Amino acid sequence: MPKGPKGEKRHADTVQNAMLIGRIATGEVEDTPSKAPNRAKGGQIGGRTRAERLTPEERSAVAKKAANKRWES
Repeated sequence: MPKGPKGEKRHADTVQNAMLIGRIATGEVEDTPSKAPNRAKGGQIGGRTRAERLTPEERSAVAKKAANKRWES
C-alpha cells in the first residue's frame, strides 16, 4: 500500500484514495498522524548548522558540485 505525504497508508487505486480523502474531510474516518511529524524541520536545522560550519571555499566546492550534477542531465 503506498504512503501519503506524511507516511500514512493510502490506497493504490485513485477512486478508493479519493473516497478515503473525502471521508477524512467529512470526519467519517480519522486520519492517523505521522510517526515523525518534525522530520523535515530537523533536516532544515541540520543543513543550516552544516552550512555555518563550512568554510567559504568548502561551501563553494559543494555548490559547484551540485550545479554540475543539476546541469549534467
